[in-house]
This record gives sequence, C-alpha cells and structure tokens, in this order.
Amino acid sequence: MRLVNCSEMLCRAVAGHYAVPQFNINGLEWCKGVLEICQQLRSPVILGTAMPAVKAMGGYRTVRKLVGGLLEDLDITVAVALHLDHGDYEACQLCLRAGYSSVMFDGSRLPFSENLAMTRELVTQCREAGVSVEAEVGAIGAVKGGKAGMGECADPSQCREMAAAGITMLAAGIGNIHGVYPPDWPGLSWQLLAEIKEGVGELPLVLHGGSGIPVDMLQKAIGLGVGKININTECQIAFMQGARRYFETGRDREEKGYFVRNLTAVGVEAMKPVIREKIEQFGCAGAG
Repeated sequence: MRLVNCSEMLCRAVAGHYAVPQFNINGLEWCKGVLEICQQLRSPVILGTAMPAVKAMGGYRTVRKLVGGLLEDLDITVAVALHLDHGDYEACQLCLRAGYSSVMFDGSRLPFSENLAMTRELVTQCREAGVSVEAEVGAIGAVKGGKAGMGECADPSQCREMAAAGITMLAAGIGNIHGVYPPDWPGLSWQLLAEIKEGVGELPLVLHGGSGIPVDMLQKAIGLGVGKININTECQIAFMQGARRYFETGRDREEKGYFVRNLTAVGVEAMKPVIREKIEQFGCAGAG
C-alpha cells in the first residue's frame, strides 16, 4: 500500500459524518502499533510527525522510509497519509523532498497576510506533487509550565480567505489546546465553529488537541464539519503508564527484562486501547 494524501479520505469523512484520526508517531514501534490497530479496524489514518519528533527519529527521509517499509512489511491495505504536524515553511520543503504525502504549514503566529501568502505558495508547490496541505488560523492553545494558555480563537473571515487559497483542510482555534486540559477548561466554542463552517463550505476542518476532549464534544464537532482529529497526549500518557508499570512490577529484573524491545512493547500495548477507542469514537472503523 502506498501513501495517499488526505484529500479523498477527508472528503469522504465529512460526507459520511465521521472523522479520520491523526496519531502522532514517535518511533518505529509506536508507528507499528498504530498501523496494526488501524488495519485491524479497517480505519484510515493520518500519521502525524511533529518537527521535534522527526529530529529525534533522524530526519524526514528516515521517517518516510520507515513508514514506507512498515506499510509493505505489515501488508497494510487501509489508507495511510504521512503528515507534517505544525511545520514551518522550511520543514514543509524538506517533507516535499522526502516524499511525504501531506504537510501542515503553521503560520498562525505570523501576521495573517504573511500566513496567507506563504500558504498560497505551498499550495501551488504541493498541488504539483500531489501533496495535501493543512493551514492554521487562530493559534491553538497549549499547556506550558503547568498552566494552560488558551491560544487565539480564529476569525471566521480569515478562515474564508484561507479556504479560498486552495488548502485541503483547515485547523482553526476554537478554544482547543494541546496537552492535558485543565479542570476549569470552558470547552469548545460551538458558535464559532458553526460560523467558520458556514464560511468555508465543504472544506474539512481539523480539531487539534483532541486528547481529553469528552466524547460527546468530539462527536458534536464531527457533526459540525470536523473531518480530522489529532491525538497525541493520550497516547503519550498511556505509553508512559505502561512503561512505569514495567519497572514498578520488577519486570526489568526478570530474564532479559533489560531488553529495550521488551520495555517499548509494553508501552505500545498500553497505548493500543487508546487508539482503538478513538477510532470507535470517531466512527471511522470500516472506512479504510
């Protein structure tokens, strides 16, 4: 199975009232675990790669070859896209040269005019290469230093302009954040999401920070036009909890318990129920 871009899978998702998950990957075993569950459940999937994770894994060409090898060796037949998550302009160029099938240019911290102009340039380049493009309007919040920054909500008029640039999908800040949601999180802005959707038409919307959002909110967002939901934090936490149990139960002191592959296998197995649960919640099982 070769990599595909996100265009067809997300159009089908919006029309079918489900969402495609983006699971960020952090190494070979991690990626293998995601692909195995998606193949079992016949779910399409977007493999997200954040810039720091790519650096840790060796580079964009390494990640592209890793994913390509797994698709072949695991006989993966569901639709799989390899996507740059929150990339800058240079990272998008590197992904194009490496053979990624999808990129996200995050120009949300730039003045909107610059964000729009650079996105347009990338859309032209990516269209020629058959690569899908995600853009962002309004900054997604994040947890830093134990405190949650709520980011910047998107301007619906700017979302309309960005949609007209020919992008494949749009990430818009609607009160969502990266990381663990605080107890006093006010929730997503449904009115803003509805206004954005009205302005962008059939363009699939992307919900970043999907980890920790209650399932009823996720499903309501899907009903309002969200076709892609990003999951990372919940998988990270599940992996670490599995690894912690490995040491707390003394498995590292058993015969060959010091083998790194045994530790990573425990982390990946702890993560798989999260992957399975999200696929079921998003309604994409069987859509691969």
